[in-house]
Amino acid sequence: MTTKLQRRPGAPFAFRPLYAPILPEFDEMEKGMRRMFGDFFGTDLPTQPVGWTPAVEINETPDNIVIVAELPGMTEKDVQLEFADDTLTLWGEKLEERKENGDKKYHLYERSYGAFRRSFTFPRTVNAEKIAAEFKNGVLTITLPKTAQAKTKGRLIPIVKN
Repeated sequence: MTTKLQRRPGAPFAFRPLYAPILPEFDEMEKGMRRMFGDFFGTDLPTQPVGWTPAVEINETPDNIVIVAELPGMTEKDVQLEFADDTLTLWGEKLEERKENGDKKYHLYERSYGAFRRSFTFPRTVNAEKIAAEFKNGVLTITLPKTAQAKTKGRLIPIVKN
């Protein structure tokens, strides 16, 4: 089996090194470097959050904007949502379950754990009072209804000849 470095969609500089599952010391060093350079270059530098990034899908219908986030191994108690200033923020933490003892040793460990934070900014067409979220089988579905003004269709304007 060959493992390749792959860029995670939507996450700049989000490469998972080959050594991370085998040598946790390198993973800790990588996190420290991200913290150090993120502070050194300021907030304008796109950085990957320490931890992991859940996969997200966003779609739109005439009435709603829908966000679907994959959060395997988590429950609704592990996740928080906030909508402020036209920005939806999703954050939480997936606790590590791996425990080695005398009888059990891991040879490969590719599951991701840790804290995450994702933010999405929307146009002022979202009705913040009616946002709903549902968590089922490790999938969080957030429905952001559009305002009545956003749902109005355009109309043809006749042009009169002078």
